[in-house]
Amino acid sequence: MKTTQPRKQRKMLYQGPAHLRHKTLSAPLSPSLKASHKVNSVPIRSGDTVRVMRGDRKGTEGKVTRIDQKKYRIFIEGITREKVDGTTTLIPIHPSKLMITSLNLDDKWRRKSLKVEAVAEEAEKPEAPKKERKRKKPQKPRAKKKKVKAEKTEGTESG
Repeated sequence: MKTTQPRKQRKMLYQGPAHLRHKTLSAPLSPSLKASHKVNSVPIRSGDTVRVMRGDRKGTEGKVTRIDQKKYRIFIEGITREKVDGTTTLIPIHPSKLMITSLNLDDKWRRKSLKVEAVAEEAEKPEAPKKERKRKKPQKPRAKKKKVKAEKTEGTESG
């Protein structure tokens, strides 16, 4: 059973096993890749080309050079910062701020998993049944109810 408690979700995020951490390091695919692979998001791997969608570096594109599973950050070629001593370092970026523009399909397991996911998604989507119009039954005319006014009875005068 999956939990909805924020503290337990946070605990799972930071203390979870490596195979689940890998899945959380996913990013959405570009529209062209979505159409071709029929999958919305895929875990990021080194060698993928990604585009930054949020933040100061928005719009920049580059190859993924390193992934830090412990801190949930991704390092992209070309996105660097100059330190005080003059050296340049890569800037860590969270995967939710990225969009994958091209996949690294060198690994046969990844190619296979993309095909399996595409087939599974197609199987999950039920065919939309044709909407049949329900014929309305002709209604019987309703008899109008007469409004009966309560007659006020006046007291009789006796003398």
